Amino acid sequence: MSKTDYTLFIILQVFAWIIFVGLSIEAGGLIVNFVFSIFSPDMLPRLYNKLDLTGVFSRDSTSFYGLYSFILVIAVLKAVLFYEVIKLTWTLKLDHPFTQTVARQIARISYFTLCIGLLSFMGRQFAKQVERGGFNTSVLDLYWNDSQAFVLMAAVIYIIAAIFKRGVELQDEHDLTV
Repeated sequence: MSKTDYTLFIILQVFAWIIFVGLSIEAGGLIVNFVFSIFSPDMLPRLYNKLDLTGVFSRDSTSFYGLYSFILVIAVLKAVLFYEVIKLTWTLKLDHPFTQTVARQIARISYFTLCIGLLSFMGRQFAKQVERGGFNTSVLDLYWNDSQAFVLMAAVIYIIAAIFKRGVELQDEHDLTV
């Protein structure tokens, strides 16, 4: 491998860390926002995300908890997804990439990506149901507007995981014959 490849790989690791930290801050902010929505709604305008669903909470607490559950789970799963990417960048060796551990980690990344996509889709459908009840849920589109992209990305990552799994099998077979 060339020095450029290693440098690019280090830069990608740094970007993965930056994205992970940002997504962790966002998930933490949403959790704090959720707690303040329940116990001290008057503090919401001073918080990080300023996601105010107190109108939904006052009229239908089940819808409030349902919407916030989708938002929180998706936010936490996005942070976990990038944590898995960071773990992958630490275990992946560019000079010997086809290992069982790397193949498993790529498969896990595809599963997390698929879960995010499916939960985003279900959250959007749930928000549409809540909107039919007279609530404005358009501010929540930010949290699940990319569900189709995550499902498509999960499919592509799963294909890459299958290729890595086959590469591990071929490499093990080659090592046995040599």
